[in-house]
Order: sequence, then C-alpha cells, then structure tokens
Amino acid sequence: MEKELFNPLFNFLNLFTSISKDEQELISSHLEFRRVNEGEILLAQGKIARELFFVVDGVLKITSISEKGNEVVLFFLRRNQFCTILRSYTGNTQAAEGIAAACNSELIVISRAAFDKLNKAIPYFKSLLDGIMQQGLLDKIQTRNELTGEDASTRYKKFLVRNPDIALRVPLSDVASYLGITQQSLSRIRRNLK
Repeated sequence: MEKELFNPLFNFLNLFTSISKDEQELISSHLEFRRVNEGEILLAQGKIARELFFVVDGVLKITSISEKGNEVVLFFLRRNQFCTILRSYTGNTQAAEGIAAACNSELIVISRAAFDKLNKAIPYFKSLLDGIMQQGLLDKIQTRNELTGEDASTRYKKFLVRNPDIALRVPLSDVASYLGITQQSLSRIRRNLK
C-alpha cells in the first residue's frame, strides 16, 4: 500500500502535534485504506465497533433505528473527521448506533487491535486521538442543538449554510432524516427557496 494514501491523516494530526517520520512509519504499518460505496454499512447497530474511521473524502452517517423501524440519521461526518461509536469502540460493548457511507467515500481505518498497539508504542497517541474525537463529538452535538426548536425551513437553511458540502453529496432522504422532516416536506421547502 502506498504510504501517500495516509498523508491526509498525518497532515491533519500534525496540526495538533509534530509526528516524527519514524512514528509515521509505525502508525502507517497499522493503517488500512478503504474505499466504500454509498449505502455500505461499516458498523451495524448492535454490533461491537472494532474500527475507527478517518474520512479522507466523502461523508459517513451515524444512524439508529426508530421505534417504527426506520433508519434515522443522527450525524454526518466529513473530510478530516474521525468516526466510530466511541462507547462501543473503547468499551468493547454493543453499539447503540450504526455507521454507513452516505456517499462514495475514502477512509483510513484503524482497527481496535492496531489502536491498542499504537497506544503502547507511542505514548501520546491515545490522548491525541481522544482529544480530537471528544472535540468532534462536542461539535456534532452543538450543531445538532442549534437546529433544535427551529421550524423545518429554518433548520434546512441553517444546515445548508453550515454543511453545503454534505448537502451536495448525500441523498435528500438522508438530509430529511437528519433534519427530522419527511422527504416530501423537504422537497416543498426546497421549491419555496427558489
């Protein structure tokens, strides 16, 4: 596997701390590059999360199943974001949510076993990723909270302003699910914006 495929991860991590060439070599030996297609399930709800994904290109979605049996999009994750179900990944427990590709995507994958090896070999590795993932979680929650209490049209407009890249890449049905409205309502809102 060409090491250049992992450059996006190192470019991102080097924003937070300097990672030596030797450490990059070691980390690279534990990574996998993966291309996934829209709709591909990366983690089924109820399974144990054994992989951490870094989005190189594309969009992933964290989902759950509603009481009616419908898939609900809880969060989107895009380029330069990590994605897993953290409680399941760190605690080796069943995931309450699932992960799927919202569009064709390119990912760098760190298995749980590789993560554990890297934590032992590179003392700061775990705290670096933990800090980034915790901030990412806070950002996702803040973004979600900003939409709470707004009418459907305002939620969609705010979504477009904050996430135009996601809006252009994922199916309309996923956006509607994320916003908590029907696809028909979203189509009507979009028509009225023109």
